[in-house]
Amino acid sequence: MDQSLHGDVQVECILVYSFLKNCHNCDFSKELDSLRNEVMVSPSKNFLAVEFDDGELQTDGNRSGRFQNGEPGSVVDEATFQLIGARLAEIGDQVAREIDQRVVNDLVQQFVNENLSKEEIMRRLSNTVEGLMRTVPLEMDREKAMLVLAMVLARTVANKMPSLLHRVFNTTVNYINQNLHNYVINLG
Repeated sequence: MDQSLHGDVQVECILVYSFLKNCHNCDFSKELDSLRNEVMVSPSKNFLAVEFDDGELQTDGNRSGRFQNGEPGSVVDEATFQLIGARLAEIGDQVAREIDQRVVNDLVQQFVNENLSKEEIMRRLSNTVEGLMRTVPLEMDREKAMLVLAMVLARTVANKMPSLLHRVFNTTVNYINQNLHNYVINLG
């Protein structure tokens, strides 16, 4: 797992994981379980399990079921972002029908190409999202549309080729973190 997934991208990880977990008719459940196990490396990073928050500090100084989002003094409720991910998955089901499968097939080929750097893959994901923003009619604000499209693309690519889930997940999380982090934080 990318080291970057253990820093300031926890909210994005929760959101993308929850989105993928709540998608219907997906063929990558085994890979998603593996991803969940990989992401949950230590108890302090156990952000994919909803825990009861009794308001007490734990022995590691963190609150139960909560985490810092990388901004001083800011605590984000992980269950909130799990619910947001689930709601966005419902919207994503509708949006997915509007995406030309040739666009998805092209993106699958980009992810399969192991000669492309992480930065190049993210640039191509970004270009694909931007292209879809111009061609797919979405009645929502720009940031929300970009977020939904990026996660729908991740789901669709992983559904076509489940072995790509880890690479797609990492790329999508980093794309959202770099382009939509403030928007995502404000969703909570």
